[in-house]
Amino acid sequence: MNTVRQRPLALGSLRAFEAVARRLSFSDAAEELHLTQSAVSRQIKGLEDELGAPLFTRGTRHVELTGDGTALLRVVAPWLDRLDAGVRQIRQARGRRVVHLNTFPSFASLWLLPQMEAFQRDNPDLDIRVSATDRIVELDEPDLDIALRYCAPSDAPQGARRLFGEVLTPVISPRLADRIQRGEAPPLRTAADLAEHTLCEEDDHRPSSEFLSWRHWLTVQGAPRVQPRRWLYLNFTYQQVQAALAGQGIALARVAMVTEALARGDLIEPFGAAGRVYSPFAYWLVTIGASATREEVRKFCDWLEWRATVTREAMGEVANVEGPTEAD
Repeated sequence: MNTVRQRPLALGSLRAFEAVARRLSFSDAAEELHLTQSAVSRQIKGLEDELGAPLFTRGTRHVELTGDGTALLRVVAPWLDRLDAGVRQIRQARGRRVVHLNTFPSFASLWLLPQMEAFQRDNPDLDIRVSATDRIVELDEPDLDIALRYCAPSDAPQGARRLFGEVLTPVISPRLADRIQRGEAPPLRTAADLAEHTLCEEDDHRPSSEFLSWRHWLTVQGAPRVQPRRWLYLNFTYQQVQAALAGQGIALARVAMVTEALARGDLIEPFGAAGRVYSPFAYWLVTIGASATREEVRKFCDWLEWRATVTREAMGEVANVEGPTEAD
């Protein structure tokens, strides 16, 4: 009768396994880990002996994961990521002050980063690490201090503070506006005129997409059956804005993200205030756990809330609405 081994696996062999599995090369993994190829091979062999199962199939010129290897990688890879993040946090606590923030790419590109130069100039001893991803990062990540979220109030995390709401408006480039004024492009006076233009649409299937779509805007404007001359489908909000800036079409922009561009005249609202529609979604500031007690995190959060006040005023949203402080 076989006895299942209970001895914990050595960290070194797991690190070697993850490197080989990620690179599918013993030599590349050895170079990354500053070990010899034979040392990596011995660690993998020892790990396979401990598990009683092969983790790789080894060909003359290639390496592939076995089924057991794939199963182990699903466990080991995120565990090592969290371990490394914890180590970074400890090291940073003894060095420069760092605030780690997570948000989604369009918000980082269009709202956060364009404003951060002033904060960094006034706080030269404080480093900001911005992690921008479309997937929702868990709030128990060990080195995460702040999360900027976009969601309905009912989905906002406990303790989240509302930054500003969501307003959408059609925007065009000054170049397209000039062509329209000179009669070189179709007019753009009513929603029905969009039938002669290209509309930039966000190709997204998340719950918020219903309110970010041109179809929703046209329905609110009383023109639900209007079909544009053509559609330009794009993955991200910032791509729509870039397309509008380039004169490639009309974007349905999130006003919070284009207030500066509108103020500079880089973008124009062809329908003015009458073209603005509202969605039930909003932008939220979440401070993670004990990070709220750190001076640098409090300072950055204060700055974020101040910039949010400026954005609300630019949007015409004078009063702020308190975020949820207790779980529903």
